[in-house]
Amino acid sequence: MSKKPIFPPVNEQMDLIKRGAFEIIPEDELVQKLEKSYKENYPLKIKLGCDPTRPDLHLGHSVVLRKLAQFQDLGHDAILIVGDFTGMIGDPSGRNSSRPPLSFEEARENGKSYFEQASKILHKEKTRIVYNSEWLGKMSFEDVIKLASKYTVARMLERDDFTKRYKGGIPILIHEILYPLAQAMDSVAIESDVELGGTDQKFNLLVGRDIQREFGASPQVILTMPLLVGTDGVEKMSKSLDNYIGINESPKDIYGKTLSIADELIYTYFELTTNVMNEELVNIRQLLADKSFNPRDLKRKLARTLVTMYHSEEAAITAENEFDTIFIKKGLPDTVPEIKIEESKKNILDLIVQVGFAPSKAEARRLVQQGGVTIDGEKISDITKDVTFESEKILKVGKRNFIKLLCS
Repeated sequence: MSKKPIFPPVNEQMDLIKRGAFEIIPEDELVQKLEKSYKENYPLKIKLGCDPTRPDLHLGHSVVLRKLAQFQDLGHDAILIVGDFTGMIGDPSGRNSSRPPLSFEEARENGKSYFEQASKILHKEKTRIVYNSEWLGKMSFEDVIKLASKYTVARMLERDDFTKRYKGGIPILIHEILYPLAQAMDSVAIESDVELGGTDQKFNLLVGRDIQREFGASPQVILTMPLLVGTDGVEKMSKSLDNYIGINESPKDIYGKTLSIADELIYTYFELTTNVMNEELVNIRQLLADKSFNPRDLKRKLARTLVTMYHSEEAAITAENEFDTIFIKKGLPDTVPEIKIEESKKNILDLIVQVGFAPSKAEARRLVQQGGVTIDGEKISDITKDVTFESEKILKVGKRNFIKLLCS
């Protein structure tokens, strides 16, 4: 008597796997792998490479992590590969120049932070975390030469960013060409069945398929996810562009930043960054198509959903109430941090830097000149203004930064 399958039917699995996915290559091979897994009761190995360059995760990172979590929900094995070795090379994917390499120690430390934050999305106890230095660090120069012999320069130059740099006369260093091969060896080492990545990783993932074949292994299926557009509505979400929503940010920041996204991104954010059911997605699309409907209502729901996911339902309610108090009732948050100012007066730029609302006087000057600074509700436009502290005052910088200034 055959064992009862431990996985949902393949068609149900595919419905979830395809949600939000940009491309599955090749889809028929994924169906075959799932069918065999279902019949023989064994989980597929789902691989995701972790970029240890930056330790802080935002909603853009969550898109592919959530897809990995969905595979976990279906009963498959999630393998998170921390590129502590490849981080020392520097992946140039999607860039017109090489990404600066990290030290081994930096890559390891960032990898630990990455996993801690990713555990807010993944099932931590079901996630296998490995470091690719375990196999790449053991390869001899002879091994590297043999690996390099399995791929041609012509094929490597098909990669979009390499093509642009080559045509533009921008140098491509040899170690950069080795990066996709090193990433491919990760797939060989763990015997990956499926590898996930953003659309900018497509070339590297395809190299993994080719190299697995060269080593006599069954090639992995690749699944790419869209790159999430940031709060500016133009560029992909990035901390360096300051258009991100961090998953470790405070409830008020997640809530406030979410309400700042463009209306045309509402559906995409629901689809890629939340757990709402497909039936609800259909309803959301219909509401957005209704010209009489105010998209702000859905945006508020999205903001509450995200805060609940990364904090709690109570935190979401509090964040919404504070937002309404500040922006709708023109009042203040329920709680405002306080700081004691020892001086009797202080220049406004120095004050903004002191309380931590700007990293430098130059940035503080920009905030004042843009009209984003008030004292007790009065806009400050003079960068030479001295603030006196004969009584407590409320300093507001930007839309969400408040602090109570106490006199000594």
